[in-house]
Amino acid sequence: MTAGSPDLALYVHWPFCVSKCPYCDFNSHVRDEVDQAAWRDALLVDLHHEAALLPGRRLGSVFFGGGTPSLMPPATVAAVLTAAERAWGFAPDVEITLEANPSSVEAARFADLAAVGVNRVSLGLQSLDDATLRFLGRAHGVAEGLAALATAQAAFTRVSFDLIYALPGQSLAAWQAELAQALGHGTEHLSLYQLTVEPGTRFATEAAAGRLAIPDGDYAADLFEATRAMTAAAGLPAYETSNHARPGAESRHNLTYWRYRDYAGIGPGAHGRRGGTATVRHRKPENWLAAVARNGHGLQSEELLDPHARATEALLMGLRLAEGVNLARIAALAGGTAPIDARHATRLEAQGLIAITPERLRVTEAGALLLDAILPLIVADPVPA
Repeated sequence: MTAGSPDLALYVHWPFCVSKCPYCDFNSHVRDEVDQAAWRDALLVDLHHEAALLPGRRLGSVFFGGGTPSLMPPATVAAVLTAAERAWGFAPDVEITLEANPSSVEAARFADLAAVGVNRVSLGLQSLDDATLRFLGRAHGVAEGLAALATAQAAFTRVSFDLIYALPGQSLAAWQAELAQALGHGTEHLSLYQLTVEPGTRFATEAAAGRLAIPDGDYAADLFEATRAMTAAAGLPAYETSNHARPGAESRHNLTYWRYRDYAGIGPGAHGRRGGTATVRHRKPENWLAAVARNGHGLQSEELLDPHARATEALLMGLRLAEGVNLARIAALAGGTAPIDARHATRLEAQGLIAITPERLRVTEAGALLLDAILPLIVADPVPA
C-alpha cells in the first residue's frame, strides 16, 4: 500500500467473558484463569505480523472487541496501542474504541483506560429494565449500568451504548418508553439491535423446544419503524441498519467495514481485509495462542478474493449504510461492471425500496425494513468464464 491510501483500521479481539449470555454467538469464552502476560505478548506478535504486511499505512481507528475487552488490564491495552502507533502511526484524530460491560468492577478501570489512550467506549447496557437484563443473562442491573454510563461519560470523549429490543412480550409502548429514556442520557451514538436467535446459543435451544417466542416480522417491523422515527427526531438518525448517531459522531472504525476499506484483525477469531485478501485467525483461544507461538501469527487462513467476490462483499456491506454505495467503486472492484441484477434492481426501484442515480445505489427508508430480502436479489451472479 502507498501513501495516500485511506487510513487503515485495526481490530483487536479479547475473547474472554465472565459468563456466556444466552443470545450471544460471538467468539467469547469463559476461563477460570488467564495468563495476562502471555496474552499481551501474543497480541503484540500477531500485531507485528500484520504490520509487516501492511507497510506505509496510518491507523485511523483501533477497536478492542470481544468477548469483554474491559476485562483487559489497562497495561495490556497500552502495550497494544504503543506497538500499533510505532508500527503504523496514528491519524491526528485517531478513534480508539473499547467495548465494555457496565459492571462496577470494569467501570473502575475507565479512568485508567482513558489515560492510556482509549477515547471512545461502547457500553453493553442491553436494557434499561431489570427483568429484561435477567432474561438476557446479564450480570448487571439497571442502577449499576447507569452508574457505569455516568462514569464512562466522565472518562471518555465519546460514548455509545447498546440496547436490545423486539423481545418476547415487549410492547411497542414499553420499547418507546425505554428508548426515550436512553435518548435522554445524551450520548452521541446508540446501537439498537433486534433480538435474533442465533444457531448454537442457549436461546436457540429454548426456541427449538418451544419455550421462547420471538415477535413476528410485522410486529418487529413496527418496532423498527418507531425506533428510526424516535432517533431521527432526537438528532441521532440511523446511518446504518442498527446504528444511530449525531452527524459526525458515527463509528469511524465500523464505517471502515461498511465502506469496505482495509482493516487488520488480530486476536482469536479476528477477521481482516488486507488488499483484497481475507484473513481469519484461529477462533479458540488456546489454538490461537499455540499458532502464535508456532508460526509468529495467529492466522488460520488467508484467501485472495476474486474481483466478483470483493465487489459483492462491498455491496452487501455498503447497502447497510444510509449513504449506500458508490457505483464506480463497486465496478472498479469487480474489474469492469458492478455485479447488480438489473432486472431485480428495476423492480425494487419501482417499488420504492431502493434509489439509483448514476453515482450511487442506496436502500430507501421503506427498503430498510426489508434489507435481508433485498440484498440477495440485488447482487448478480458471476458471469461464467
